[in-house]
Amino acid sequence: MSARVAPVASPLTAPYWEGIRARRLRIQRCASCRRYVHFPRPECPSCGGAELSYEEVSGRGLVHTFSVVHRTFAPGFADRTPYVIAWIELVEQPDLRAFGNVLGCEPGELRIGMPVELCFEELDGFGPLPAFRPFTDDSGHDNTLR
Repeated sequence: MSARVAPVASPLTAPYWEGIRARRLRIQRCASCRRYVHFPRPECPSCGGAELSYEEVSGRGLVHTFSVVHRTFAPGFADRTPYVIAWIELVEQPDLRAFGNVLGCEPGELRIGMPVELCFEELDGFGPLPAFRPFTDDSGHDNTLR
């Protein structure tokens, strides 16, 4: 089995990964137009502002799109198949999407528009990595999140 390759933080992404180690999802936000920016960038793609700080977001959202991986070429993940990787549209802003595995449900149960919430998965050699799981209210029913 090949070893998993850990993400490498750059000066631009270090605050994101520091948040993940603290089990918080922090995403850049532009001081000028107040738009969230993800993946990290040196300037805002909406207004060109260069003052972007990292702010914590809820981690709640809806499945925008997903893939079920049955055969992976990623080192160290062959023992995890099948698994789901998804773009999650976060509730804080339309078109603000985070990427991660979806845990806690069978791949065939997942659907576009499904409410999910942030969770963290501990992987050997990585520490916590952001992931998502189905979100239900206290009664066990899906919430719309919108």
